Amino acid sequence: MKIGIGIPNQGSDLDPKIIPEWSRRAEAAGFSSLATAGRIAYPGVMDTVALAAAAGATSTIELFSGVLIGPAWPATLLAKELAGVDGVSGGRLTLGIGLGGRADDFVVDGLPMNGLGQRLDDDLQTYFDVWDGKEFEGSPNPGVPAGARRLPLLFGGAAPATFERAARVGEGYVGAAVPAPYVAPAFDQMRTAWKQAGRDGDPQLRAIAYFAMGDPEVARRKVEEYYAVTPEFGQAVLTGIAYGPEGVRELLRSFEDIGTDELILNPSTADLDEIERLAEVAL
Repeated sequence: MKIGIGIPNQGSDLDPKIIPEWSRRAEAAGFSSLATAGRIAYPGVMDTVALAAAAGATSTIELFSGVLIGPAWPATLLAKELAGVDGVSGGRLTLGIGLGGRADDFVVDGLPMNGLGQRLDDDLQTYFDVWDGKEFEGSPNPGVPAGARRLPLLFGGAAPATFERAARVGEGYVGAAVPAPYVAPAFDQMRTAWKQAGRDGDPQLRAIAYFAMGDPEVARRKVEEYYAVTPEFGQAVLTGIAYGPEGVRELLRSFEDIGTDELILNPSTADLDEIERLAEVAL
């Protein structure tokens, strides 16, 4: 199982200037990927901006959006922006994408929180058209440079359509930031959908969890603040935070047991020292 680390781009105590340094340290420590959190109505840094900063500060580590709220964006603009991040990184971006579950994140006029599944399916076709270099409507020009590619896609969510969509156009699935026993049934659903779609091999199965090597009370408060708008789900997230070295080791075992290909460990605070502390235990 590979071990990635989250960028604290949505931490309420975030100084945005640390994102490049966080990214450099994570790459040097040997983590497999750097992942962002997707949120708009929160005092953080947009995931696309954090990914761009990480792309410029690193050279080998994978970049992952875990997960970006697709239908909250105008599809053409998002596709172009992501192609730019991927290009700057040298082709290291994997797009984790989902529908979104918080009404306050839908801030763009004309893009409300309804009809999200159909909108995402329509948006995906727009992404592919942009990434394939098709001309924009009313223009003789494509929106991306030559050499742009279709980004690998992983989908997050719990609706049956999520797994069908992932099996149809994606590379796999990313679970929510809850304990492994809650994620295991979703992994099983993804494996089943993959086989039913006639796909070869196995889907990528990624998971997300929070860790804290420092003060557990501070960590818990920060995570609780972030999920305050969805308190029932937030309680499930809180039960899965790994505290200290032994907590992290136990967390790793639990996700290995359910067949996780990569576990993204999200920091509970924006303390740069957490990177090395985690690496000593998890890598």
